[in-house]
Amino acid sequence: MNYIKKRILILLSIGFTLSVLGQSKIKGKIIDRDNGTALSNVQITNLSTKTMTVSNLNGTFEIKGTSKYSLKKEGYFEKILELKNKAYYIIQLDINPSQLNEVIINSNHIPKKLKKATTSIGIIPLKDIEFGNDINIASILNRTPGVFMQSGALNTNRITIRGIGSRNLFGTAKIRAYFKDIPLTTGSGETTIEDFELNTISRFEIIKGATSSIYGAGLGGTIHITPKNAFLNQSTINTRVSVGSFGLLKGTVNVNHGTATNSFRAIYSNTHSDGYRENNEYDRQTFTINTNHHINEKNELHFLASYIDLKAFIPSSINEETYLNNPKSAAFTWKQAQGFEDYKRGIFGLSWNHQYSSSIKQITSIFTSFHDGYEPRPFNILKEHTLATGIRSRILGNTKLFGKTFNWTLGGEFFRDTYKYGTFENLYRDFPDDTGSVEGNRLSNFKEKRNYHNLFFETNYDLSEKTTLSVGLNLNQTSYHLNDKFPASENNPDQSGDFKFKNIVSPKFGISHLLSKNTSVYSNISHGFSPITLNETLLPDGQLNTALKPETGWNFEIGTRGTLINNRLQFNVALYRLAIKNLLVSRRTTQDDFIGINAGSTQHDGLELSLNYEWLQKETISINSFANYTLNNFKFKEFIDEDTNFSGNDLTGVPSSIFNAGIDIESSFGIYGNINVQYVGDMPITDSNNLYSDSYSLTNFKIGYKTSLNKKLNLNIFLGINNIFDKAYASQILINASGFNGNAPRYYYPGNPVNYYTGVHINYMF
Repeated sequence: MNYIKKRILILLSIGFTLSVLGQSKIKGKIIDRDNGTALSNVQITNLSTKTMTVSNLNGTFEIKGTSKYSLKKEGYFEKILELKNKAYYIIQLDINPSQLNEVIINSNHIPKKLKKATTSIGIIPLKDIEFGNDINIASILNRTPGVFMQSGALNTNRITIRGIGSRNLFGTAKIRAYFKDIPLTTGSGETTIEDFELNTISRFEIIKGATSSIYGAGLGGTIHITPKNAFLNQSTINTRVSVGSFGLLKGTVNVNHGTATNSFRAIYSNTHSDGYRENNEYDRQTFTINTNHHINEKNELHFLASYIDLKAFIPSSINEETYLNNPKSAAFTWKQAQGFEDYKRGIFGLSWNHQYSSSIKQITSIFTSFHDGYEPRPFNILKEHTLATGIRSRILGNTKLFGKTFNWTLGGEFFRDTYKYGTFENLYRDFPDDTGSVEGNRLSNFKEKRNYHNLFFETNYDLSEKTTLSVGLNLNQTSYHLNDKFPASENNPDQSGDFKFKNIVSPKFGISHLLSKNTSVYSNISHGFSPITLNETLLPDGQLNTALKPETGWNFEIGTRGTLINNRLQFNVALYRLAIKNLLVSRRTTQDDFIGINAGSTQHDGLELSLNYEWLQKETISINSFANYTLNNFKFKEFIDEDTNFSGNDLTGVPSSIFNAGIDIESSFGIYGNINVQYVGDMPITDSNNLYSDSYSLTNFKIGYKTSLNKKLNLNIFLGINNIFDKAYASQILINASGFNGNAPRYYYPGNPVNYYTGVHINYMF
């Protein structure tokens, strides 16, 4: 009998052992759904056995046994899914907007929690993008303290960060921008992001001030745009149709297909608006593709392409009398010439991520972009073509130094663009009214080659569990070659030549310290610069001003971020001083010609505050509020232009203060909505400070309803009203405008009066 029992026990033991051995290991990687950053220390809990493991530094994990698992990480929503024995899992987690300080940011390439960052970084998550309107990007960017976007029209905008870029007259400059890893900034430092379809964007990360050694150490900072990732293990198609005031009609189609390791997303949009003002019609089509391919445990490929076809008429700025009495009017000459811009723009990038070992990783991206433009203006017609190519590569490493964690990245960006442009006579005055622009003889013919080389190194070293030291270094070299292909004459001197900056070295030092689990303080000292455009180096006699110097500056900052009141209140506070020398001033010589001069220095002292509070967080309803405040004290420290001394005056084109506040509501029964208020203080229009714009307040509102029609079909309807109280205001200012031929200066772009938009969004899951 004992012999039989022993045999049974042996057989049971062998069976159990074989069962355990038969359980294949389940391997995988956990990433941020938006930007693909690997997520470490994710708690992976087997809901049956309650056993738990965590993902490692590279986001990878290894477990045994088919079961349902819970995946938890601070800053991200919990995910529950069944994991079965298979080759390899890629799992995407969604960020929790109410825990942004815990979110892993990747804007400096070294992934870390926002609360441990040594610089001031603003995050605009997908939720905030979706709560706004999907027509104008300005209302979304303006939720970030320190950032101010003026919008004279859908195609006429200027972004400033901490006052940098305010003196650029017709667009955004001195601020760098990237669409994933692809530069959106030209070789001469000009940036355009407003023509991207908002429905293709999942997150903005905005590095404020001259603190980004890995992005060229721009004076104002860097706007990093994360496109919507293609989602794994799901296939969906959704359509969105919107109509609204001023003839607004917009349609969007979004297709996503994902398997376990490969995913594809394509988004098409078509937007039309008649515009509030005369000569204000706007038409844009965009097409964006984003694919992700997790080839194996060590290799990933990502492809991104975006194409934009835009034609937008230009009402331009108007004088004060017209602004007050007839704001719908276009500038007279722009209306007569029916001025517009018509361009096609494309960007394409391929990224390869390779994990050499658990401590060494390489990310390399190659990219190209083009821009073909045609722009009839009253004074001439501009034709232009730009072709850019480049490569951006870096190695990321982590190791132990004196027993402490040492993270580093080393890399470079090599960028070249060729810019061909020429002007032609505009003969609209020689033809009957309503004819519009008519191209005449060629007036100029240029070809620029612009090279931008950027080498960078940045480290994060954990001095202790609570204290992190960051050191960065950037080396930049920028050069231009200009070929004047127009026949030289007494009135048209040959302007060919070369302009090469000296190498610019920009260091950065930062430190952050955790006062508690939820609160940190940080400080940084950093150097930055902004390149000179080739047009600014040209003198009236056709020679290049080789004595012109780029603007450079030092940023000094201290701040704190964290949570209070049982983690219901998120706060971020920053105090800074940005001191800039070699202030570059554009002096107008004719209606369309400017020369650049170094005219002194400015001092930017500022305070930035943001608060987010959870009033109610239930399964049935959530109510959250936000408040952001920016205080600007920006001065010309030394500014002498010809015989006029502007030293001590307020910096032109920047409001004294900005305040944004709002309430967001979501419910499990489908109703959602938000209301927000923006206050913009007065701003100097002229360097002499003899004219200021009026302060104004805008109130916007949106309400919607979401419901599931069945297991596969979801419906979302919404209604939004902008400028509810119909305030008259200037949405953009043209500083230091001059009047020609006895006409009054045209300083003002009128903002839209009260207007609405409404639409329906249908999502089908296969």
